Amino acid sequence: MGSVGAEHRRPTPVQTPEERDVWRDGGRAGWRDGGREGWREGRESGVVQSYSFDSYQLEEEEIGKDTPERGFEEPIPDDRYHGIYFAMLLAGVGFLLPYNSFITDVDYLHDKFKGTSIVFDMSLTYILVALLAVILNNVLVERLSMHTRITVGYILALGPLVFVSVFDVWLAKFTTRQAYIVNLVSVGVVAFGCTVQQSSFYGYMGMLPKRYTQGVMTGESTAGVIISLSRIFTKLLIKDERRNTLIFFLVSVSMEMLCFLLHLLVRRSRFVRYYTSNTQGKGPGKCHDPRDNSTGYRVHHDVTAEEVRFGNGATGTSSAEEGLEDIVGGTYVRFDTPKAKIRKSWPCIRDMVLHRYVVSRVIWAYMLSIAVTYSITLCLFPGLESEIWNPTLGEWLPILIMATFNMSDFVGKILAALPYEWSGGRLLFFSCLRMVFIPLFVMCVYPADAPTLSHPAWPCLFSLLMGVTNGYFGSVPMIQAAGKVPPEQRELAGNTMTVSYMTGLMVGSTVAYAAYSFTAPGSEARLSTLNIGTPANGTGY
Repeated sequence: MGSVGAEHRRPTPVQTPEERDVWRDGGRAGWRDGGREGWREGRESGVVQSYSFDSYQLEEEEIGKDTPERGFEEPIPDDRYHGIYFAMLLAGVGFLLPYNSFITDVDYLHDKFKGTSIVFDMSLTYILVALLAVILNNVLVERLSMHTRITVGYILALGPLVFVSVFDVWLAKFTTRQAYIVNLVSVGVVAFGCTVQQSSFYGYMGMLPKRYTQGVMTGESTAGVIISLSRIFTKLLIKDERRNTLIFFLVSVSMEMLCFLLHLLVRRSRFVRYYTSNTQGKGPGKCHDPRDNSTGYRVHHDVTAEEVRFGNGATGTSSAEEGLEDIVGGTYVRFDTPKAKIRKSWPCIRDMVLHRYVVSRVIWAYMLSIAVTYSITLCLFPGLESEIWNPTLGEWLPILIMATFNMSDFVGKILAALPYEWSGGRLLFFSCLRMVFIPLFVMCVYPADAPTLSHPAWPCLFSLLMGVTNGYFGSVPMIQAAGKVPPEQRELAGNTMTVSYMTGLMVGSTVAYAAYSFTAPGSEARLSTLNIGTPANGTGY
């Protein structure tokens, strides 16, 4: 027994008092002649030396076994009033609310940027930047702390909302061309911040019980519901287009700030700290052991040797020798190397790839399922749905269709909380079945003069069904994937699932943009994004 650098130096139990005196005096003479090495050699005949590599570890294990009996085990905290769940639901609201705020005021966008593909451009900009952000976040997951990434995400999401509200909507400081560019840049910044925030939150939720992942995903749909209702009521109650849009944006800013403040409170709660410390390898709720001096050293006093020393009445030693005797003479001193300080460093590329490969092998079916689900949805929402028009309802129809989708998506994510275990293969199969929505929505807009399904009830019905299935099959893979890997890999699994989620969004949005650009009337004008020329109505910028 013993530890690295640990030595037992004590008189053997069968030594006589005379032999103990020789053992001690030999050590003193050796110290005078050759320092510490001489002291060791002088006592060699009376020393039992034992070197080992695990006694300190075994001692810590014994302390750990004593801990529950001595009251150091923290009880599992309870989310008694569901406050943590509500805060996580609002967290889901927080990382989709800014983007929804930009695209849901579709009537304002169509009026301000007539003849352009502003909604498609915003959607594509968001998805491309979001994909880069989620990949970057996946790389930095071992380098930057989770809460640092989330805080930066909230700041980047709030900034563009406030900027566009004040300088574009309220003060109207930009020309139409400049406003177009400002809105796209703002959507890009929001995409980066919200995606870093979202990806980190899914890793965060992987550490908590499954219901909290479902709560976050329900919050995503809640964001759409809140924004849709906000836009409907501001448009109904206030007739002035600029004023109701300004109030609409200010409501969004207030909601986002509330979500941020709740995050700052919840991250310090005992409930969250208990589960995050457990999955990060710090042990489930272990409190500080007062017997641990945290230095890495253990010194045990040898009472027998001390009695011999004082019993023999040793005298005549110099002050220096007395000091040496107090430290090492007649005692058992255990030297343990201090605990190494952990320094954060960049993991090597090979390790990073290997960690993600191991996780992906376990959850690949769930990754494909969520990617397929969202790619089909983004082929149709919000771009194609925003272009469905009816002579009776006018600009109200796309608002109602998008509100229907958001509310049904909310219902689907609530249904995802039902305790039913899906296999990865079955999830992937049902996700692929959703492709039937693509031809159905196409029939709502084609041919352009007289669509096959021209009644406004058809797109509302299809939007309802698509929203329910999107909410359900977009949530279940994310909820169940984290449970397929060990606790220490759950944050990485959550981030990996978010990469698949964002890949699906990018594929769907790109397909929708390409199809719209080459088939829509006036596509030459609509294709312009940053180089806006003369739009279809002939008005220059």
